[in-house]
Amino acid sequence: MAVRATVSRFPIDPEAQEAGGIPWGVTVSPFATKDENGNPPVYGSDGHLLPRCENCWAYFNTYCELDQWAWNCSLCGTLNGLTSQCIARYSHPQSCPEMMSSFIDLELPVEGSEEVSMQARPVYVAAVDLSSSEEFLELTKSALLAALEALGPGALFGLAVFSHKIGLYDVQGPVIVVKNVFIPPDSDGALPMELEDVMPLFSFLAPVDTCKERIVSALETLKPTTSWERSTASGQGLDGVLLGGRGFGVAMAALFNYLGSEYGNTFALARVFAFLSGPPDYGAGQLDTRRYGEQYASKGEDADRALLPEQTPFYKDLAAVAVQSGVCVDIFAVTNEYTDLASLKFLSIESGGSLFLYSSTDDSTLPQDLYRMLSRPYAFGCVLRLRTSEEFKLGHSYGHFFPDPQYENVQHIICCDSYATYAYDFDFANTTGFSRHTSESPVLQIAFQYTVVVPPEELSNSELISTSRAKHTLKRRLRIRTLQYGTARNISELYDSVDSEVVLSLLVHKVILASLEQGVREGRMLLHDWLVILTAQYIDACKLVQFGNGISTTSHIDVSFSQCPQLQPLPRLIFALLRNPLLRFHEEGVHPDYRIYLQCLFSALEPSSLHRAVYPVLTSYATPDKQAYPRHSLSRAALITSGSPIFFLDAFTTLIVFYSSTADPSLPFPPPHDCLLRATINKLKQERSITPKLIFIRGGQDDATAFENYLIEEQDVDGSGLTSVMGFVSFLEDVTRSVLEYVNK
Repeated sequence: MAVRATVSRFPIDPEAQEAGGIPWGVTVSPFATKDENGNPPVYGSDGHLLPRCENCWAYFNTYCELDQWAWNCSLCGTLNGLTSQCIARYSHPQSCPEMMSSFIDLELPVEGSEEVSMQARPVYVAAVDLSSSEEFLELTKSALLAALEALGPGALFGLAVFSHKIGLYDVQGPVIVVKNVFIPPDSDGALPMELEDVMPLFSFLAPVDTCKERIVSALETLKPTTSWERSTASGQGLDGVLLGGRGFGVAMAALFNYLGSEYGNTFALARVFAFLSGPPDYGAGQLDTRRYGEQYASKGEDADRALLPEQTPFYKDLAAVAVQSGVCVDIFAVTNEYTDLASLKFLSIESGGSLFLYSSTDDSTLPQDLYRMLSRPYAFGCVLRLRTSEEFKLGHSYGHFFPDPQYENVQHIICCDSYATYAYDFDFANTTGFSRHTSESPVLQIAFQYTVVVPPEELSNSELISTSRAKHTLKRRLRIRTLQYGTARNISELYDSVDSEVVLSLLVHKVILASLEQGVREGRMLLHDWLVILTAQYIDACKLVQFGNGISTTSHIDVSFSQCPQLQPLPRLIFALLRNPLLRFHEEGVHPDYRIYLQCLFSALEPSSLHRAVYPVLTSYATPDKQAYPRHSLSRAALITSGSPIFFLDAFTTLIVFYSSTADPSLPFPPPHDCLLRATINKLKQERSITPKLIFIRGGQDDATAFENYLIEEQDVDGSGLTSVMGFVSFLEDVTRSVLEYVNK
């Protein structure tokens, strides 16, 4: 569980928080195997015996004062009695994880052990769009072949297809059988019969161990539905125009009901992989994609704002059905036409899944992404709870979860991998803040309860003997992390403790929220104004300028934060965020679906990955085996002045190796597989949540546009091309002028 705070020393009171201008909060990656410093938790059992405070319900931890018979809660100070069982346990502190570490992971007892091992079979269903092209199906087949290699023993796999009908495959008999049911074309129509009546669920879900070859054979038979088939099924439109044939909404709803009947009996979590080649345009859940063409006719409304909200609650409601059926949905959209991901995204992010967008089938990393996703461990049925000491409280929460309807500050996460990250900001609970005089420090406690499926080979011998045959079993666990923070005695201490990557994370969440509610233009203004106000507060705090008698010159305004190294990355990060497709306008060529994809991606990334996605890391090499400089600014000037022949750019989703046109022709291109640069690339690819695209470019010979587009510091911040002086320098001048206006108001 990695936890990073925007400031490692908290503001002392609301006045200091206001004066500092820095967002106050944390990012949490609950299922990360280690903490932010690389330390693992101390593992143990009997999580249900861990003492809890009778006032605030916090768990006992290493920061609590322990007497012989009682303990003081480190969050609220309440004195709690100890049971005789706990007194006996704590007389041997070296055997109790909660006495040894503030980061613990304890097993919880699971009720009804025999049925539970039955429920533990992992279930995977592929739902493939046949209203598509041969190329799309070839890519989907290779992705599913990769997925079959990643699935562990005991997994069940089902293959379903959809177009104007739903097809279910039975691969368990001597001959592969496909049974179809037609989807009614009207937008509120239901299927004429339940899928269970079309094919029993256990005929559909095949054990991968014994049926792998037949599943592969079934995949080979997939063919796109012809336009003739679709038009015959759906009937001609009134004016002879073909009606669509992609009944995605009905297919998903039917699959959830189909699987839901066995939720808790056969499986504890089913994952549905939905492969989509365009917008749902048939039956219930069809989307009207005409709004993409008509957005500018929206009576002067912000064109970008018109495409950000969902046009129908259908998929948001369907996500709730998925959750109740124990289903998590991952959407893989391979399309460059407008698909309205703004409406579809809820189905994946609210059911605990991911949303992937690939603009073409040519160089798509879909097979690698699916394999990678299935190869890493995941937790499900998770509950995340943050508690704070009494002086401060949680403000907003951000991330792909749904809040508990009954309890405050409790979030449910359907499915969570080690990369998934959530963000929170804090407020003071009163006007006095933290005490300057007592030794009590701010305390934050994060409790994460989750379930994992343990394959038979990972069980201990005693557990194996007790289960008559090798089965998957469910383990329920409780992971707790308690952190104590210092407080900043003055603004300088506050600024010196800033973590700019975490500040960026919180800002990205706030800006996504603002642009969804009020449009992209509003999101950009929010970001610009924040930097202006922060600069003014920094100047005031560092007493660089005497305010009050009107400042007429910009020379005193230190917009690059020269007195404070921790703040120095921020202007560049804000500039880069304003240049990012997340916040650029539609008229600059940003596709609305790509913007939605970035919103979903960025709001789940941990801070250092997000930093790379917003402001890529540019490194230079003297040779493929020798690094020259670890970090350059993203400008052509930096390339020229460094004089290095090889540059490596890491933009999170893309990795580029660029050989400058002046590089010695004897340097091997592309870099050999056994060199330092390749080792660096392989390590980065291994550690990523998604598969980055790797590009090699030889300056002077290949088209270098892909690389040059990342050199943003000479580009206009708003992409309009109207400014006479370009780039980051003019952006800083603009901020300086805005600061001057702000302080003279």
